[in-house]
Amino acid sequence: MCPAAPFLLLLLFFLLLSRLWQRRKIGVEPAGRAVLITGCDSGFGHLLALRLHRLGFTVFAGCLCPAGDGARRLQREAEAGAGRLRVLRLDVTCHRDVVAAKELVLSQLPERGFWGLVNNAGISTFGETGWLSMEKYEKMADVNLLGSIRTTLAFLPLLRKYKGRIVFMSSIIAYFAMGNGIYSMTKAAIEKFCDALRLEMKKFGVQVCIIQPGNYARSTKIQPPISAQEIWDELSEEEKAVYSKEYIQERANFFNSILSEGSTKGNEVVDAMVDALTSPAPKARYMVAKLKEKALVFVCALFPTFVMDSVLSYALSK
Repeated sequence: MCPAAPFLLLLLFFLLLSRLWQRRKIGVEPAGRAVLITGCDSGFGHLLALRLHRLGFTVFAGCLCPAGDGARRLQREAEAGAGRLRVLRLDVTCHRDVVAAKELVLSQLPERGFWGLVNNAGISTFGETGWLSMEKYEKMADVNLLGSIRTTLAFLPLLRKYKGRIVFMSSIIAYFAMGNGIYSMTKAAIEKFCDALRLEMKKFGVQVCIIQPGNYARSTKIQPPISAQEIWDELSEEEKAVYSKEYIQERANFFNSILSEGSTKGNEVVDAMVDALTSPAPKARYMVAKLKEKALVFVCALFPTFVMDSVLSYALSK
């Protein structure tokens, strides 16, 4: 046994004891604290905006389409909430929108200041690596990765000033890819960005949390079902020479079947987001997934690559 093992075990015990003690403390008081959420048109962002508003936070709900149905529903909620919920246009790929959002927040800060930034906005698509255009790769990275970084950099001064929280929406798909490597790529990248940011922000009292949902496709509009014909029509001539329509139909059926199995209980993910914003001792990562999804993450994270590849290849073959 390593000579340092008893010391390390004792240290681990005290760290766990300290965390349990911290979590027994009273949570954050929402009144007078502002939170900005991106991607509130639908899905988790929409649910979170409503939940935080009801808890008493001042909520700035960023919507890509301020005239859309989701934004209008939030507006109706705002009318009954003493002005504590404000809907604003926010395209996270647009520097001007992010600057305007910051100016609005600064002009309407409540008495306890800016407490939280929730980087929730995201998009997804399906397709094997060679099926997707460079423009799609750029768009995916701009929204899912650079969009989160863009808003974070803009609001860091406020978050440091008020010792607030930053919450990022990731996914268990950051650990593996099953036909949507483009989405997996962006989530893996945002996880590494968060790991660096979390360590750097500790000295300022700012806490950084990552939310890792499993399959909640039916709770959000991030990925609608896709047809084989849509995929085929966008393929280059070189890819059409390699892949048959039958193969593409099989892949589309497989992906759509996964989407249809997604959970409709989106509030489970929102519960984790609320805890990240209100707990006296929030977790660095919140994995909200089914047991079989967690088991797959465990295999991918801890087993040799050839084991992971065998498991995923078997799943894809079925």
